Amino acid sequence: MMNAVVIPRYGTADVLRVRALPEPEPEAGEVRIAVRAAGLNFSDVSARQGLYPDAPKPPSVVGYEVAGTIDALGQGVSGLARGDRVWAICHFGGQAERVCTRASLVRRMPGSLDFVHAAALPVAYATAFLLTNRFGHVGKNERILVHMAAGGVGLAAIDLCRLQPGVTIFGTASVAKHEFLRSRGVDHPIDYRATDFEKEVQRLTEGRGVHLILDPMGGSHWRKNYRLLAPLGRLMVFGFANATRAGTRSFGRVLAQLVHSPHWSPMTLMNDNRAVMGLNLGHLIDDHDLIADGLDALAELVASGAVDPVVDRVLPFSRAAEAHRRIEDRENVGKVILVPD
Repeated sequence: MMNAVVIPRYGTADVLRVRALPEPEPEAGEVRIAVRAAGLNFSDVSARQGLYPDAPKPPSVVGYEVAGTIDALGQGVSGLARGDRVWAICHFGGQAERVCTRASLVRRMPGSLDFVHAAALPVAYATAFLLTNRFGHVGKNERILVHMAAGGVGLAAIDLCRLQPGVTIFGTASVAKHEFLRSRGVDHPIDYRATDFEKEVQRLTEGRGVHLILDPMGGSHWRKNYRLLAPLGRLMVFGFANATRAGTRSFGRVLAQLVHSPHWSPMTLMNDNRAVMGLNLGHLIDDHDLIADGLDALAELVASGAVDPVVDRVLPFSRAAEAHRRIEDRENVGKVILVPD
């Protein structure tokens, strides 16, 4: 048996429980990982609230990313061995003491990396890499707006964008996080609670707008972001955080955000010389070649020290409710990590 963080039913963070469950067995092409650390993402919070349609129905164990050691191999697995220290993407089930995942989603950890920081890598950096390198194609001297800049994906994107010379980064976050964001390379932190970010970016760019926007917020944000795009600008949408509030789900809030969501026609995009693109990492899990290419590129960046994951809190499984509340209250700076008790 193993311990796991279980969502027994939809509700507030207080519904979370640590329960003993049978250990999974790896199928052909899979490895089993003894989890030392598991990342917590906004999607996990949405799943607990019942607002993430891709998540398994309760009772369920979520979690897309882990770090640990391989303790069992499925048939046909090569290139990995028992005892290997690894980080990996998994299709749910990661917030447990054991998880099975496809060998193609697993990468060895460099000796300089600990399990906690390794668990902060897979989802945030893979998402940021696809947004900035595969879809967004950040170029030198471009202007970039990152929403929820102090979150896991936001900080990962800032890391990756800074690899290009001459970029200017704008980031939305509460004012308490601004000094930290400046230390990470954000040129213009914007307090979204006190300032209309659209007007502020227009002022700072003298009306020229930005070339790339990373938006996990959705709803009314999408209209504002679209208006901020410079010629050949790209709006990358990868979440719908505006539909979620602290506590439990509100269908009224979801509906209100959907009502304020724009609908773009191909003619509009063509005439405006702008692009709108969407990313859902979970829907790419079965695209083995694409995911493998992204993870290989990320592994090279990790090995070279070019990326530096930020960990906000490390909490045991038994305090998972506290971890969820920290994310849904937008208090975290970087990744919140869960570890077995």
